[in-house]
Amino acid sequence: MPEPLALLGLVIVVAIGFGVANGFNDAANAIATVIGTRTLSPRAAIIMAAFCNFAGAATGTAVAATIGKGIITSEALTLTTIIAGAGAIVIWAVGATR
Repeated sequence: MPEPLALLGLVIVVAIGFGVANGFNDAANAIATVIGTRTLSPRAAIIMAAFCNFAGAATGTAVAATIGKGIITSEALTLTTIIAGAGAIVIWAVGATR
């Protein structure tokens, strides 16, 4: 079994990959309306989206905990399952985008 620190590093790498793959598909949806209606300039819309995405990620996991309640037990959640799930998301998102 690999070292826990190596697994944690792999989780971080896969999480960054997930963020990039998700950004490929979600960024346009998040800012298309304000750019299309000329409410904001493209630069201002991207800055606003980046700030709001960071603020959402930095404010905690209460929503995720509420939605995920009863779906998975904490004993089943390991670094390996996180790597497998996030890796599958990255592969699917990149494949679907291509």
